[in-house]
Amino acid sequence: MTFVFIILSIFLLLVLAIRKAHRNTYEAVLHKVQVGSLDGGNRAIRILQLSDLHLEKLSISPDDVYEKLKGERIDLIALTGDFLDREESIVKLGPYLTALKQLNPTYGMYAVFGNHDYVLQGESFERLKATLEAHGCVVLQNETKTITVNGHTVNIIGIDDFYTGRSDIEKAYAGVKDGLNLVLTHDPDIVPHMKDYHFDYLLSGHFHGGQIHWPKPYHLAKMSKTLTERDMIKGYHEWDGKPFYINEGLGQTGVNIRVGSKPEMTLHLLALSSQKEAVKAV
Repeated sequence: MTFVFIILSIFLLLVLAIRKAHRNTYEAVLHKVQVGSLDGGNRAIRILQLSDLHLEKLSISPDDVYEKLKGERIDLIALTGDFLDREESIVKLGPYLTALKQLNPTYGMYAVFGNHDYVLQGESFERLKATLEAHGCVVLQNETKTITVNGHTVNIIGIDDFYTGRSDIEKAYAGVKDGLNLVLTHDPDIVPHMKDYHFDYLLSGHFHGGQIHWPKPYHLAKMSKTLTERDMIKGYHEWDGKPFYINEGLGQTGVNIRVGSKPEMTLHLLALSSQKEAVKAV
């Protein structure tokens, strides 16, 4: 009888833990990060970053996204890859892009692709790209778009997915002008390979904050070594003095649960001056 009670207790605890891990996927957090000094009247560009929507296993609705963000002033939206895995999920992307467009980002929306997006091929992949562009999103595949913000030149440098070998850093930087360099890419493992390329800030995703981060994210060992061995799994980091951010992602992959990680939206306040100070939570 005692043995049966123990087994039933373990089973109940397991069920409760799984339910809690699934509930975590609905509890999106909005992180705010300031990079650079805003002293002396220096202005910032306010960048909303979403990453790793994984539409097949996304618990956050378009309305949830809009309600969470509608009170924020947003200059630019950056989408850092892994929208989906299957062609039939493309139809789900439109409502999210519509919700983001309703936030009225001053300088528009920009996107790069991740490894899961490249599961699609040929016409299917082109349909994904066309869906993004039809909703006003500028898609960057190893290329740069330059904007002017309060008299400052800002290069938005989109580097294609490093994990699948599609990155071409030299090509991406070919159109870069003198100014502030904002890099958008999916896999942060590219950072150690950018020694000869300057950036003021780099936004990435890919790791999901471990997703199941207990007692540690063992599965990331297969995805990355350089960064994960240094415990660079989520949030703000620096490499050779250059700042970058690893977003925990909005959706999930594999099983639709999170342990030790929450779905993330991030609002980055990036100073338009190139004189960087310590990162601050705001």
